[in-house]
Amino acid sequence: MQCNEFSKLSAFVAVAEHRHFAKAAAQLGISPSTLTQTIRSLEEHLGIRLLNRTTRSVSLTAAGEQLLHHMQPVMGAMNEALDAMNEFRDNPRGRLRLSVARAAASVTLGPLLPAFFKEHPDIALEIVTDDSDADIVHERVDAGIRIGEWIEKDMIAVRLLDEFRVLAVASPAYIAAHPPITTPEDLRVHNCIQRRWTKDGAIRPWDFASDGDRSTVTVSGSFVVNDAHLVLQAAINGIGIGYLPEMYVAPAIANGELVPLLEDWAPRISGLFLYYSSRRQVPAPLQAFIAFMRRQKTSVPPLERKPKNKAPGAAKGGKLLTAVPPS
Repeated sequence: MQCNEFSKLSAFVAVAEHRHFAKAAAQLGISPSTLTQTIRSLEEHLGIRLLNRTTRSVSLTAAGEQLLHHMQPVMGAMNEALDAMNEFRDNPRGRLRLSVARAAASVTLGPLLPAFFKEHPDIALEIVTDDSDADIVHERVDAGIRIGEWIEKDMIAVRLLDEFRVLAVASPAYIAAHPPITTPEDLRVHNCIQRRWTKDGAIRPWDFASDGDRSTVTVSGSFVVNDAHLVLQAAINGIGIGYLPEMYVAPAIANGELVPLLEDWAPRISGLFLYYSSRRQVPAPLQAFIAFMRRQKTSVPPLERKPKNKAPGAAKGGKLLTAVPPS
């Protein structure tokens, strides 16, 4: 097979798997117009239409389905063959693509990247921040990083961070100007910063648990966002009450910008995990990344809060997990 023909077939597989020209072009590192011309050239060479495309969608013809069926094993075998050559190098090399929940990318993973690149300078890392239920197989992503509750059962999961709490937080100014909060039900009369989840577009109620008792509160408020960082900033600025993972809000609590509420009711999340498909050989760059992350600490050390800015309405609590990520 000529190199040019194989390049065209590889381009077709990318489009067929993504069902999207722009995403496939980004993966291949070419422009969408170049990719369109490549697919058109392949169809002209074969004398068969492989894709049905409109301005909004891409679908496979019967011939395209058949070609994809034959090409996927070929592409998989080629990638495994190339990756096997890493065993003969001192340092693994290649491209590693990760789909990471936004908060995990900034708080947990981001600070570790300098050490990873220093240890593995030949690995090119691409991180896609995504709070949806990313299909890492369909999106041709090597691995994902999310909380355990979001990971499909057929994935292999590696724990990165022990279980953690989710905290309701507010600024001292907001707390001082509004009624006290001693139970989850008190939140119903407060301005709560709601988050619309990218994974399904839903605005979920807030869950709480204390000594076996559970409470689910449908909160309301004047501000709705789809990003955890915007929730954090809005809470610090006194707009309302936020509901976020403790490692995300810990720095603001430690310096007095935020006060935790209802700590005795704070629910616990199973933890943060790296996960990947069990249906293929693990690429060497991913093996190196997993080994690197496993050497990091899997829990966040406790930090005593500063006594300043203690505000009324904040429930009593013990120690707070710091936002310092595993290192």
